[in-house]
Amino acid sequence: MTEITFTVLGQPVGKGRPRSTRTGIHYTPAKTRAAEESFLAQALPYKPDAPLRGPLRIEITAIYSVPSSWSKKRRVAAEDGIERPTVKPDMDNVVKLILDSLNGVFYLDDKQVVELEVYKFYGPMPCTNVTLLTLSPD
Repeated sequence: MTEITFTVLGQPVGKGRPRSTRTGIHYTPAKTRAAEESFLAQALPYKPDAPLRGPLRIEITAIYSVPSSWSKKRRVAAEDGIERPTVKPDMDNVVKLILDSLNGVFYLDDKQVVELEVYKFYGPMPCTNVTLLTLSPD
């Protein structure tokens, strides 16, 4: 079993919807492309020698910054995990951006992901913690 764990700094970002031109050409918005490239750039030092094969389990913890406008009591509750983020981006869009960013580099294809565990929390430093585990023996 192989395990790779890393942290990407910055506020979690969700994947934007694909756009289309009037002529019917589909493209990924520049903001989404930039977010995917930034995520991958921070993850690359943890890249395996060869893309992982077989079924994978991925664990993602998205940590959002606590709004500065909140009272001290509410900020403490948020950082203690009592108050959880119900803010955008939607978790499924965050997952999609992460899986697409790592696709072809950390694993052959995101269809290999058979288990996914995802959490949203507030914390003192916004970041995304990712763990990839192979579910078959090496």
